[in-house]
Amino acid sequence: MKITPSSRVLRMLGEIEFDEWQCIAELVDNAFDDFTEVYDSGRPWVGGFRVTVQLPRAVGDDLVVADTGRGMTYEQLESSVRAGWSGNNMHDKLGLFGMGFNVSTARLGRRTRVLTTRQGDAEWIGVEIDLDRIKDDYEAEDITEPKSDPNEHGTRIIISGLRPMRADWLRRNGASLRTTLGGVYSWLLENRPFELWVGGQKVKPVRHCRWGDDRFALYNGKEPIPAYIPIKEELEAALVCFDCGQWQGTDQTECENCGGKRLKARARVIHGWLGIQRYLDKREYGIDFLRNGRKILRWDKQLFTWRNPDGGAGNEEPEYPVELAHQGGRIIGEIHLDHVPVTYQKDAFEYADRSWRAAVELLRGRGPLQPQRAKALGYEENTSPLGLLFKGYRRNDAGERYLIPGDGRRPIHEDTRRWGQEFQRGNPDYQTDERWWQAVQDHEAAKRRGKVDKASASTPDKPDEVTVLDALGATDAGAGTSSGATANETEANQSDDAQTKQETPKAAGKSKETRQERIERYLTNSTVYPELSRDFGHPRVGFITVEARRLETGDLADDQGNRTPVLMDQKRGNDFVAFLDFGHDVFRRFGTDPADLLLVETAVLLKVQAESPWTHSQLVAALRENSLAATALDPQIVTLDARDLLAEIRQRMASAIDRTGDPQRAFQYLSPDELTMTENTLVANNRSPQTGVLGDNGDFLLYAPPLFLVRLLEQWPEAFMDGHVFKGPYGSVSSPSAQRLSLARTAGYLSDIATQASFEGPALPVQLLRTRLSAQLLQDELADEEEDQA
Repeated sequence: MKITPSSRVLRMLGEIEFDEWQCIAELVDNAFDDFTEVYDSGRPWVGGFRVTVQLPRAVGDDLVVADTGRGMTYEQLESSVRAGWSGNNMHDKLGLFGMGFNVSTARLGRRTRVLTTRQGDAEWIGVEIDLDRIKDDYEAEDITEPKSDPNEHGTRIIISGLRPMRADWLRRNGASLRTTLGGVYSWLLENRPFELWVGGQKVKPVRHCRWGDDRFALYNGKEPIPAYIPIKEELEAALVCFDCGQWQGTDQTECENCGGKRLKARARVIHGWLGIQRYLDKREYGIDFLRNGRKILRWDKQLFTWRNPDGGAGNEEPEYPVELAHQGGRIIGEIHLDHVPVTYQKDAFEYADRSWRAAVELLRGRGPLQPQRAKALGYEENTSPLGLLFKGYRRNDAGERYLIPGDGRRPIHEDTRRWGQEFQRGNPDYQTDERWWQAVQDHEAAKRRGKVDKASASTPDKPDEVTVLDALGATDAGAGTSSGATANETEANQSDDAQTKQETPKAAGKSKETRQERIERYLTNSTVYPELSRDFGHPRVGFITVEARRLETGDLADDQGNRTPVLMDQKRGNDFVAFLDFGHDVFRRFGTDPADLLLVETAVLLKVQAESPWTHSQLVAALRENSLAATALDPQIVTLDARDLLAEIRQRMASAIDRTGDPQRAFQYLSPDELTMTENTLVANNRSPQTGVLGDNGDFLLYAPPLFLVRLLEQWPEAFMDGHVFKGPYGSVSSPSAQRLSLARTAGYLSDIATQASFEGPALPVQLLRTRLSAQLLQDELADEEEDQA
């Protein structure tokens, strides 16, 4: 069997840069091409569509890639191993180049045997390519092997003499290889009856954990923006050269590129979807682009950057994610571009090709995604599919507005990422988006409950100084008592009330309430407490799923009728409901963290269930570290939380400055040092063009030093208090002392957050605790947000 070109060139192919997974994928591509032809024919296929990759387990082992395809004739085999262009139709096949076989096999090892047979053939036929023996114009040795079953069919590729580095990687990275190939071939593995086995384990498709087809966000309270947008754009058919693969003009008779005569009209369709992932991730977001079912680009983010056609170098600025960019993003998609040419490594499209540029324009439009930026540059509103998703989901605030699960106070990104991992593992409880949606609804319910709780203590529209001071907790202890009651009388009444609550007597003459009736009553009189609704456990003792519920009326009692702050009830299997009585003295008077008591109850259950030798304190410590990692007083975690909250406040304060119509007033408060730091931050964030227009709007505040926000609030409180950004009264009261007290409280919380966000390094636990408490209090001080058009 003749191998061309020369042996020297053939050996040099092994030096072309291909990662190990790319080498395996080249061989899998050829098998899937064959499978696709059989599948598209509609005829049944005995033995199924299966590719098996046998990895080396020890030094000296071979790598074997086998398939159950149709097999090849002698002539087809000779073409498949020749180092040059293949006879493949470049617009229907994954295996674009015959050279791909030679590159991948030479990259992996020194000797390759290819054996193939068709149903009904008497034997296996094949060829052996030995790079150590090959010479110029070497004719590879034909080989045959006996065949035990005449109905057997398929192809086997055996690569021996593996290069040590490649062999070592393949021995150690079977799981990683399965994950990578599961992502690359996810569409084919999900939508075709194809199987891929690597190292004895079936490759599972790495699917997108996206919101359901019917979910949407409500922009401005009235415009629904779907979380899933199907894409299908049928372009005008065009001529393509079947020799070199290049698209031609409509009136061509020969190829503009290679002069070939095999020109045929081909349909061109851009199809797939764009949508929103159920969780944020720093790396796993972006758009997958596919060609003939294989993903060429995964998590690609280049469409999130707008390239100004009128600008020069350095004018490429990422537009998503910008706000809270360190949290990551969640816009995702799968777009099929079967008509767009790719590079020989199949790791990129030909970006200079007009078909790629047309696809980009369809998906993201011509202008910027950011509305204000588009308007300033003379572009119309971006109504492309990507522009629509950016408009509806660019922020990461918890709640229905952006489809972000929360705990009543803030987003629960760590939990949703963990749920995403369960989705990929195939856990049936996480396949639909119901768990995420329930967490969104629970967050909204907790927010509404919090507003009701605060409404009773809120001040009137035009409060006097005494009312404000009372609301801020600065009046004398007896000032708030009604009907002229003295402090002693009030204390006595409270003591009587407490005693009555502790006794929780049964109503006279009524039959004793059963446990089930009592649990049903608790369920009716409670609301979900999302902050502690999660899985609790540890690998050594197992896990349980807990729905935490806050008791709104009445007292919580155990089976003996004694009041308890926490009560656990088993629903089914490892699912439990935990009732929390926040009116209990342990919470109301001593400020105990409800998580601590819930962990104690959970530890008791798991200790008995697992018969664990751990002490209760050991188990509680392990449960907190494993199930409530976000509550750790870790400087990095607390600093990250502080920066997240500060980023939201920056955006709100910047919008408030713009609403005043006087951004220069805020800008002039910057000191020279702060101005320099602001400009440096702009440059570091690829915002160099904005340095020349600082002060024209409030955007400079997004890059100003954190502590400047505190000083700006203190210098210009009218712009940010009274519900503009913070709820605290200022202009609505005339008393200077009330104004000072209200401002000092908000500024104090903000100062703690800004200080933590400014300085990294070790800190005492009590300092970190103070920051975390300030963050909680400041979150409560934020006014209801107006829709931001920025």
